[in-house]
Amino acid sequence: MSRRLFPVLFVAVLLVGLALRVGRLDVRPMHHDEANQAVRFGTLLETGEYRYDRNDHHGPTLYYLTLPSAWLRGQHTLAALDERTIRVVPVAFGAGLPLLFLLLARGLGRPAVTIAALLAAISPALTYYSRFYIQESLFVFFALGFAIALGRYMLCAGAGWALAAGSFAGLAYSTKETSIIVLLAALVASVIARATAWSDAAAAPTLLPSAGPTNLATGRGRDLRTFRRLSHIALALATAAVIAVTLYTSFFTNLAGSVESVRAFGIYLARGIDPGAHAEPWHYYFRLLAWSTTGGLVWTEALVLVLALAGAIVAYRRRRVSFWPLYLCLYSVITAAVFSVVRYKTPWNLLPFHAGFVLLAGFGAVSLFRAVRSRAVRAVLAAVFLVACVQLAGQSWRANFSYPADPRNPYAYAQTSMDFLRLEERIRAVAAVHEDGRNMLVKVIAGPYEQWPLPWYLRAMTRVGYWPDARRAGALEGTPVIIASQENAGLVEAALGDRYLSEFYGLRPGVLLTVYVQRSLWERFLKAPNR
Repeated sequence: MSRRLFPVLFVAVLLVGLALRVGRLDVRPMHHDEANQAVRFGTLLETGEYRYDRNDHHGPTLYYLTLPSAWLRGQHTLAALDERTIRVVPVAFGAGLPLLFLLLARGLGRPAVTIAALLAAISPALTYYSRFYIQESLFVFFALGFAIALGRYMLCAGAGWALAAGSFAGLAYSTKETSIIVLLAALVASVIARATAWSDAAAAPTLLPSAGPTNLATGRGRDLRTFRRLSHIALALATAAVIAVTLYTSFFTNLAGSVESVRAFGIYLARGIDPGAHAEPWHYYFRLLAWSTTGGLVWTEALVLVLALAGAIVAYRRRRVSFWPLYLCLYSVITAAVFSVVRYKTPWNLLPFHAGFVLLAGFGAVSLFRAVRSRAVRAVLAAVFLVACVQLAGQSWRANFSYPADPRNPYAYAQTSMDFLRLEERIRAVAAVHEDGRNMLVKVIAGPYEQWPLPWYLRAMTRVGYWPDARRAGALEGTPVIIASQENAGLVEAALGDRYLSEFYGLRPGVLLTVYVQRSLWERFLKAPNR
């Protein structure tokens, strides 16, 4: 691929990835995890204060990096925020992920990097979760950035790459505490790959001192190299520590935050051992990527898996094993193995190793194409690849715009249903005819799992209270609107009698909420001219 053609194709790929991510960011209802994060960000936006909570929510980078988005749109309160403002942040990191691939243009080759960027741009998994206001897109970006910077350091041992690796490590850890798994996987993979692979950087300083007889001069040279390596390691660790401590302590206003991030390991370890409703078999992620069919819809990223496997085979069967294919293979496999062994699974956890598979798939595609000498066969392979890419892009479109909250979408995990948006519209419409307007009292009687994402959707209302059960909610009669979970519906109905009308709304698959509205308020609503 020529140097002139490469930037043109790469920019085109970036635009395709952006188009699949940035459009209609409000089409899918807020997932309860998104709503929880958004409300916490609202507190930071309004008060300037953030306190790390080791029990949930993960690290602070998502919140701090959302501030510029809100400021640019002139939104300074939780009530003023909208889905576009907050979701554009993970979109930026998801769409920008292929930019990291440019650092591998020399190691893997420009064609491989371009193909990998295309696969990343149209991957249904990568596009779908980059439209979520959760940490995953940022985490994948920082973790892969660390892996690439570490690999570059292994080949050239420069202070710049040590600094970059430390920066990415600090940001990854500040995004998710569990990033330590991916960071260690990259470290192990890089050491193995550097010790066993041949590299074009043969003249670069090695990480291990050479064996054999020495004299005074060579001894001093070895000591100098050792000192440089130790100083680089210290630089990387110090950089990572400074970033993590700064962010977890809320810029040194909450000094316990960094210690709490370490204490969080015990919580996530306990969840891994006892995952509850999130328990899945070891092959869950591979099954999700390889083939999923629900309600007649087929979802598959087998193209990426097959090409990645081809890349791994080609890398190992070469007379001289190249560093980057071997390293990416080890990094992806080790990370995938660890996440597969852990019983606690959610579909977005596949993204860190899937990004590695995408890079390896780019190498595999080019290797297969070059292994075939017949022009006719090459043309067939190219045609098959293009058709498969169109199919992947079609799946991404379907996942993000046609079925974003549909149970038939395998990536829509415990997703808030579209029916829930009707509930929000009903509350707003009823409040519009109440004398208190947005100050109308609303009582939500439901467990924590059934309360979300209501705090986000009712963020503009000033008198909304939340109770886990009806016995703690005080007097119910006289409350204009009551929202109750099914387990509380019996007690609520017994207290209200026939003085309220009720409607049912789907919250998420298998979960219903009941909305109770005073009869007098309901009659006023029916008579409203703009209903």
